[in-house]
Amino acid sequence: MNRTDRLMGIIAHLQAKKYQTAEQLAEHFNMSVRTVYRDLRAMNEIGVPVGFEAGQGYYIVGGYFLPPVSLTAEEANALAIIEPLVIRFADKSIQAHYGTAISKIKQVLGHVQRRNLEQIQSQVAHYIPNGFAHMLPSTDYLTTIQKAIIEQRILRIEYLNNKEEASTREVEPIGLTFYSLNWHLIAWCHLRQEYRDFRTSRIQSLSLTLQPFRIQKHISLNDYLKDLDELVAQYPRPA
Repeated sequence: MNRTDRLMGIIAHLQAKKYQTAEQLAEHFNMSVRTVYRDLRAMNEIGVPVGFEAGQGYYIVGGYFLPPVSLTAEEANALAIIEPLVIRFADKSIQAHYGTAISKIKQVLGHVQRRNLEQIQSQVAHYIPNGFAHMLPSTDYLTTIQKAIIEQRILRIEYLNNKEEASTREVEPIGLTFYSLNWHLIAWCHLRQEYRDFRTSRIQSLSLTLQPFRIQKHISLNDYLKDLDELVAQYPRPA
């Protein structure tokens, strides 16, 4: 990574993370702490307002924004190569947003970058055997679920369980996870009074309510998955 790309990367990282120590920046960008201090001075010299708060770290002073995005060839290629994965594994709502995001990125790329991105797009594809086509996500709930997680609002769902039993649930989502070729909503279920795993392909309808979460503090998604992993290890499936 050249110095210009590194400086832009530090700016973006500080804007995303708020506070970062010199040691954290050095580890993230695989460079020495001395180089970090030199880069921070250079950023101030070119007009990027870098602040420092004792006990917290460095930050970008509020009101500063990066100019329109500029991607390296490798970054543009990384976006192109994951496109088949988005098409294969995301639902319709995410596919639509990914498509518009890529279009916006193309608008700010230089001619050569845009041409290279489009070339990679045309030469990377996914293959789905006919027998697996029915496993493709066909819902359009993921965007709404993400919104509920961010805004901490209750979702109301009509759900069909694996016994084909229908029920209406009010749930507080803590995250999304993907396994067994399906997206799963992990949420506190007010009907069952515990955290439950809802396969999104079994959700018959979903609406985002105006009701805030009733539970003040939830466990993290990682903690839920860790507990699940320990349970599976304790009671393995029969061969």
